[in-house]
Amino acid sequence: MTQQFVGIAEMKLSQTADDMLLAPNLGSCVGVAMYDHDAQLGAMIHCLLPMSKSDPEKAQKNPYMYVDTGIVRMLEELVAAGALLKRLTIVAAGGANINDENNVFEIGKKNITVLRKVLWKNNLLIKAEHLGESVSRTLSLEIASGRTLLKCKGQILEL
Repeated sequence: MTQQFVGIAEMKLSQTADDMLLAPNLGSCVGVAMYDHDAQLGAMIHCLLPMSKSDPEKAQKNPYMYVDTGIVRMLEELVAAGALLKRLTIVAAGGANINDENNVFEIGKKNITVLRKVLWKNNLLIKAEHLGESVSRTLSLEIASGRTLLKCKGQILEL
């Protein structure tokens, strides 16, 4: 299996059965995997911040940095590649409260809230999730099967 790493502020799409998309070290960032089983098409995004309005110029250059613009662009690219929105299975991980003991910034919580809003506006829901808390995670998506795996605290779970 070929591992395709999805770094911070990146999105990758694949129809290659041998690919595994991986978003490592999700702290306050949100990783989202979307998969259309009929098209055997999947994508994964690793968003850093919730709202593009915090820096519109940066968002213009890289929409994947932000949940609001990144998820919309990801959906557009999936549809352009042959996916149907109604067939998408969506899994999300991350949004942790890391290095913010006093809840000053709450980036993770804001990332989760914006993710849910964007999906809701597109009539989509999350099938499985591992969000919040104060732990780092790695999310992976196997393109051949659509299986999503989560590595957290040394354990691997199927979502």
